[in-house]
Amino acid sequence: MKAVVIYELGNVGMEKVMEVFPRHKALIDVFANDKLVIAIGPFANPAEGAMGVFVDKASAEEFIKQDPFIAEGIVHKVTIKEWNEILL
Repeated sequence: MKAVVIYELGNVGMEKVMEVFPRHKALIDVFANDKLVIAIGPFANPAEGAMGVFVDKASAEEFIKQDPFIAEGIVHKVTIKEWNEILL
């Protein structure tokens, strides 16, 4: 079963986000190369946060455990929801 991660941003400025972003992107690249993340990115209004779709809950949990956006206070709330994908 796939897992969706939803990030809600903390009260940080874009300067801090961009300072941490290269380390966050490096982690995304590792998970993408290992085919553990299907899609990831900010919402149309970045102030509303971001989401990622992972191949399973374990991969989602491992990502958030390593993500500098969480460790360095960019994200203040993380939600993981298991997702039953239905293809039409």
